[in-house]
Amino acid sequence: MSWIIIMLVAAMLAGFVQGVTGFGSGIVMMVFLPHLLPINQSAGVSTLTMVVANVMVVWHYRKYFEWRKIIKPFLIYISMAIISLHLSSGLPAGHLKLLLGLLLVILSLYYVIMNWKSITISRIPLFVMVIFALISGFFNGMFGIGGPLMALYFLTISDSKEKYLSSIQTFFLIDTFIMTSLRFANGILSLDNLKYVAIGIIGSIVGTFIANRLVSHLNISFMKTLIYIFIGLSGIYYIAMTL
Repeated sequence: MSWIIIMLVAAMLAGFVQGVTGFGSGIVMMVFLPHLLPINQSAGVSTLTMVVANVMVVWHYRKYFEWRKIIKPFLIYISMAIISLHLSSGLPAGHLKLLLGLLLVILSLYYVIMNWKSITISRIPLFVMVIFALISGFFNGMFGIGGPLMALYFLTISDSKEKYLSSIQTFFLIDTFIMTSLRFANGILSLDNLKYVAIGIIGSIVGTFIANRLVSHLNISFMKTLIYIFIGLSGIYYIAMTL
């Protein structure tokens, strides 16, 4: 029965973080799930657990969605994610976690300083978007964690928190359907894993509902700060896991 409690708590926290920041559910879930399942399965369960909560947010902000903002980054992202998924079984997870942790900490410090100095980015160059999408897709295929860099990208190109949440949540909803199908097709996920997903969905819905109640009271500046801090803490956590 302990796995039920772990799944409920993990999914509730993940749903809340995802609902407020637009990303982070995978990071939160991967703090807990590797204690229950192998990393490959954990990534798949994490992604699928959030699908109902993801749909809730996409529907809630549907009138703010703009297709043209996600097509190019998504095609680059999903191509790398598919390649990464096939490579995941043969690469040392410890080295990848350390790399991810360092990347997140550096990005967090960089953007916190920019925010503190009131430096804003009016646009992200095409080559930076491509790099963001490739890195995010790679770590999504490995660990089901593709949010941080894409969150920074969509946050930069969005002029309201509603457009930001609509873009990034739709982006990851499409990603969920594709990557989950591939994980089942490659035998990474099985029907036995669905018991974890079923319990997790309950927690994620509760967490997302709470987040939706709060997000309208937040301003975009606060959301940026929250995202930057969360990225940094996530990086520190993954570095600590490799020590």
